[in-house]
Amino acid sequence: MCSAALWPGAAHAQTPPKPAHKKAVRHPRKPAGDSALKKASTPKWPVDVPPLMPGSILPEKRILAFYGNPLSKGMGILGALPPEKMLARLDTEVAKWNAADPSHPVQPALQLIAVVASRTPGTAGKFRTRMDSALIEKVYGWAQQKHALLFLDIQVGQGTLQEELPRLAKFLERPDVELAIDPEFSMKHGAIPAQKIGTFDAADVNYASSLLQDLVTRERIPPKILVVHRWTHDMLTNYKKIALDPRVQIVVDMDGWGSPERKIDTYKAWVYRYPVEYTGFKIFYHNDTKHGWRLMSPADVLALTPQPLYIQYQ
Repeated sequence: MCSAALWPGAAHAQTPPKPAHKKAVRHPRKPAGDSALKKASTPKWPVDVPPLMPGSILPEKRILAFYGNPLSKGMGILGALPPEKMLARLDTEVAKWNAADPSHPVQPALQLIAVVASRTPGTAGKFRTRMDSALIEKVYGWAQQKHALLFLDIQVGQGTLQEELPRLAKFLERPDVELAIDPEFSMKHGAIPAQKIGTFDAADVNYASSLLQDLVTRERIPPKILVVHRWTHDMLTNYKKIALDPRVQIVVDMDGWGSPERKIDTYKAWVYRYPVEYTGFKIFYHNDTKHGWRLMSPADVLALTPQPLYIQYQ
């Protein structure tokens, strides 16, 4: 549920997009309740992670990312406000989380949707729009102002990670640029993005991780973060086959929106039940407050088991 909107795409986006609301149901189905969860075997947390390498961010710190695209106000907080106001609000959220859990100092981040799923085929016929290097450099400059990480968020449409990631390696080889991949918009079976929820398999995650591992080794840089969004069962298949490596720290991020109760249930059902390595939690400034719902506070999120170490605001 990453994009609040999609736009008709060309090969590269350089002008403001025309947003269009998704057609698919964006509110997650109600997952199994506590009673059903308790009947299943209890997942093992914390996960047995590989030995930490120097420069590893997790688990000592908590990452807090502002998500979106500066070409669209509807895709998230990153583009909803002018850069100065957006960065000031990032400072405010970082202070809240540092106060709520001083034991995990916050590492701020900006998360740019660098490849955006589109509702039209575009010139490549892949139902995706690539952001150009100038836009990526602009957002990277904003991140540097706050000593923040930059995450490149990838929605492949009818394409593949193998098509998208190598061309972004020149950015990912920087020590402060990380990666996020979005199964919701991976249309392996030819559907149009937003008309059906997409999927990634462990093989896709392993490919992304291997590419990052190679960059860490070749460039002699600190371990990378790889975020995988999830809010349904089929968005991530064969999770037990995801290979862990100390050069890449993998986060499964609960990406559903709704009431606090629904979001907590979704986290329990599709993140807690399927341990990979680290966990994340997404908060939507707009969608989470529809129908009078309350925006979850840091204290609310910290009450989850395991405590998410990656927080994203859209």
